Amino acid sequence: MPVPVLLAGRSVRLEPLAPHHTEALARAGAEDRTTYAFTPVPHGVQASHEYIERALADQAAGRSLPFAVVRATDGRVVGSTRFLELDYWQGPLVWPAVPGVPFGDPATAIPDAAEIGNTWLSPGAQGTGINTEAKLLMLRHAFETWGVRRISLRADARNGRSQAAMERLGFTSEGVRRAHSRGLDGAVRSTAFFSILDEEWPTVRSVIELRMSAVAQRKRRRKTLIPA
Repeated sequence: MPVPVLLAGRSVRLEPLAPHHTEALARAGAEDRTTYAFTPVPHGVQASHEYIERALADQAAGRSLPFAVVRATDGRVVGSTRFLELDYWQGPLVWPAVPGVPFGDPATAIPDAAEIGNTWLSPGAQGTGINTEAKLLMLRHAFETWGVRRISLRADARNGRSQAAMERLGFTSEGVRRAHSRGLDGAVRSTAFFSILDEEWPTVRSVIELRMSAVAQRKRRRKTLIPA
C-alpha cells in the first residue's frame, strides 16, 4: 500500500493524518458549519478522535491515505483530504477481478488508479487557493510519483459549487449516477463523477498552475492597495 508522505506547497502543507491532529481538527470543524452539508466533518474533540481512528484503520487496511490540511502561513490545521478507492492493475489477470487488492507485497504496492475525496476545509480557508494547491500537490504525487492511470473525484449531484470547481480545474465529467447512495441528510442522492487520465495530466497541470498564478497576483494587488 502507498506509504504516508508529506506534500508541501507555498500556501498549504498536507501532513499524514495522525492522532496529534485531533484537537486542531476539532477547532477547524467547529467554525461555521453551514458549508458542510455534503461532506462528513467531525464536530468536537471526541468526534475528531473517532474520525482520525477510522481514517487510520482504512489506511492500515490499504484502502486510503489521509492527510491533515495545514495552512503554511501559520501552521493551522484547516481541514482534511485523502486518497481513497485505491486500485491495482498489476500482476496476472484474475477474473472476476478483486478491486483494491494489490499483486505481490502490499507494503510496496503502488496504485494504478485512485480517488481524491473526503475533502473539507474550514470556512476561513475556503476560497483562498488552499484547496487548489492541495489538489495540485496530490495530483502531482499521483501522476508523477505513483504513475497512476486515472484519478477520479465525485460530488453529491446537488453540490453545484463542488462540481463547478472540478470543471474549472480541468476534470472531465463522467456523468451522474442516479440514486447512487445515501446522503448526509438521509436522502437518497445522485452522484456526479469526474476524472483525469494520465495523458490529460500535463494539460490539467498547466490549467491549475495558471489559476494559482492568477490567485497569487490578486493577493499581491490587494496588498499593494492596503495603506501601510
